[in-house]
Amino acid sequence: MSFDFDSAIDRSGSSSLKFDARKAYFGRSDVMPMWVADMDFAAPPAVTEALVARATHPIYGYTLFPDAVYQSLIDWCQRRYHWSVERSQIMMCPGVVPSLHAAIEALTEPGDKVIAQPPVYFPFFTAVTQTGRELVLNPLKLDNGRYSMDLEHLEDCAKAGARLLLLCSPHNPVGRVWQRQELLELLALAERYQMTIISDEIHADLIFPGQTHLPLADLTDSVNVLTAIAPSKTFNIPGLGLSSLVVPKKADRKAINQVFESWHISAANPFSITAYEAAYRHGDAWLDALMAYLQQSLDTARGFISAEMDGIDLIEPEGTYLLWLDCRQLGLDNQALRSFFIEQAGVGMNPGYVFGDTGSGFMRLNMGCPRAQLNMALAKMAEAVTELKR
Repeated sequence: MSFDFDSAIDRSGSSSLKFDARKAYFGRSDVMPMWVADMDFAAPPAVTEALVARATHPIYGYTLFPDAVYQSLIDWCQRRYHWSVERSQIMMCPGVVPSLHAAIEALTEPGDKVIAQPPVYFPFFTAVTQTGRELVLNPLKLDNGRYSMDLEHLEDCAKAGARLLLLCSPHNPVGRVWQRQELLELLALAERYQMTIISDEIHADLIFPGQTHLPLADLTDSVNVLTAIAPSKTFNIPGLGLSSLVVPKKADRKAINQVFESWHISAANPFSITAYEAAYRHGDAWLDALMAYLQQSLDTARGFISAEMDGIDLIEPEGTYLLWLDCRQLGLDNQALRSFFIEQAGVGMNPGYVFGDTGSGFMRLNMGCPRAQLNMALAKMAEAVTELKR
């Protein structure tokens, strides 16, 4: 099958955060939107067809999770990762971020220390602080253009009493796909200090050739690992919200469920359920084609940045459709850097400092768009950088 990733789809006026919030976020509505982590590609045809078919039933009432939805995830994990997930361990959730909040609230007490590894997806921070826990930072190390975990410092955090770690795997925004040895060392440390890990694996399917995503929970029988999974990034359906938590312990599932019940939030939307199952059942070919397209886009971006953007270095991504750009050589502070790309290049990206202090001087660019749009954004950025250097 062939899929069209080159056709531009006008998202303006569709209540798209990425497009319709440009004026509010960037101060101008004409910037090229290369920020929010959704893609500008149509969802897989099988998803749209399933949604249209569901919409023809004219009643959209309270909805249960059918067994087929659970089975679609079980089959996907087995097919793509050889990971056997038990039906009883799966919790359906109204998104990964709400599930992080619920799990932290359920498994820790107010004032407990919870670890995050910046620069990292910024809701990790608020999931800790907004639940009244103490945020402990274990910054990643950047050596020769590649990030790694600082396990020595992480052990210090564990010794100081932290009992919960939020892991981003694959990592947003730095693009790391953690290797087996890194994960095994992390698990050994977690076992030594009886530390629970919540592993956000929402980008697990978006892996470039030569890399392999390893579900953390599949590597251990002795560490309590909760895994957050969703089809939202993979198949570009984040607006539908539905995600899953794989929770090994029955007591933990009960505690998390009690938190969700206290919020009076249901994840059972008839359209979310329909899209979730269709994506996991019929999305393999589309995903494989997407990753081939994104690989070509990455090759294009890498060459363009190297040749045309003196002062900007690409941190080579191993996964995700997000590019982490080291702009520190441009000599601009955070606010000046953000303004430079908005005003001089007309390109809207996520400034690195929102991912933590160690993101200062970086920018995150979303390349999940038709290549013509990516090329235009890169050209505008290169022209602005050239002018800055004169």
